[in-house]
Amino acid sequence: MLFLDNGNNHDPAFNLALEEYCLLNLPIDENYLLFYVNAPSIIIGKHQNTLEEIDTDFVQEHGIRVVRRISGGGAVYHDLGNLNFSFIRRYEKSQFNNYREFTAPVLAALHELGVPAELNGRNDILADGRKVSGNAQAVRRDRMVSHGTLLFRSELDNVVHALKPKPGKMISKGIQSVRSRVVNIGDFLPDTVTMENFRATLLKHLFPGTATPPQHVLSPDALEDVHALAQSRYRSWDWNYGESPAFNLQRIQRFAVGEVDARLFVERGHVKAAKFHGDFFTSRDIAELEQAITGIRYHPDDLRMALQPIHAEEFFEGVAIEELVKLLY
Repeated sequence: MLFLDNGNNHDPAFNLALEEYCLLNLPIDENYLLFYVNAPSIIIGKHQNTLEEIDTDFVQEHGIRVVRRISGGGAVYHDLGNLNFSFIRRYEKSQFNNYREFTAPVLAALHELGVPAELNGRNDILADGRKVSGNAQAVRRDRMVSHGTLLFRSELDNVVHALKPKPGKMISKGIQSVRSRVVNIGDFLPDTVTMENFRATLLKHLFPGTATPPQHVLSPDALEDVHALAQSRYRSWDWNYGESPAFNLQRIQRFAVGEVDARLFVERGHVKAAKFHGDFFTSRDIAELEQAITGIRYHPDDLRMALQPIHAEEFFEGVAIEELVKLLY
C-alpha cells in the first residue's frame, strides 16, 4: 500500500477532488491510503437532499462549507478535530459493503491507545456505545474507495446544530441520515495526545514495520487536474445542492399580518411551483409573488433577486424581503 500526502490542505473541495482523481487515475495494481483533515464543513452523501440535512442559517452564519461526496450514506460534519481516511484499491465484489477489513487496523490503533472501540452494525465504529466513526464506499469501474471519519477532538456542539434541518415539513426521495449519539475519541485519551500523535499511531498500524510509509507522489500536472476538478465539481452549487432529489417543502411562520404558509416544489435545484396560504391580509394578488419565484434557482441570492423587483415586502405588510427569504430557504 502507498500513502498519498495531501500537503496538509484543509479545503474539503480539494480533498474530495483529490480522492476522486486518485480513485479514477492511479495505477490500480497498488492500494492507496489518503489522510485528510477538513476545515469546518458538512459532507453530504451522494443520494441525499442537502437541504433536508442541514440548518442553512447556522451553516451560513458560521461559514461552514457544504460539499457532496461520491459515496452514499449520511451527512457528516468535519472540522480540524476530525481525521478522515480513504482506502483506494481494486474493486472486489466481496469487499463492497464489507467494512471489517478496512476498519480492522483503525480499531487496532484505537485499542492500542486504550479506546474501547468496536465495529457496530455495517459501517460505524463505536466507543462506549457512541459513534466515533462513520464509513462509506463507492465503486467506479474496476476501482473502489472505502472512506471514513474519525472524531478525534471535534466541536460536537457544531455537529448537533449544523446537522439539524430548519423546522418545516419536507418530503423528498433523498436518503436521510440516521442521527447517532457521538463522542470524541479524545475523550478517552490524555489531553497530551495530539492529532499528530493519533495520526502517527494509525500509520504505524496501517504500515507495519516501516518508519516512513512509502508514498505515491502526484505530478504537478496531476495536481492541476485535482484543482480543476475541485473547482468544476466540488465548489459548484449544481453538484452540492442542485443534485438533490426533487422535494416538496412547507414552511409556516406567524407574522403581525397573519400566518404565512409557504409551499414549494423544487426539482434539480430550481423552484418548479410555489403556493402561499394562510390567514394573512394582502392588497396585492398573491399569484404575482408565486410567479416571481417559480423557475428560479432555489438559493437565497436568487430568491432575493426575484423578490426585490416586485417589491415583495408589500404582499405581507411589515414583512421585509429578508424575512421572506429566511422563511423560504
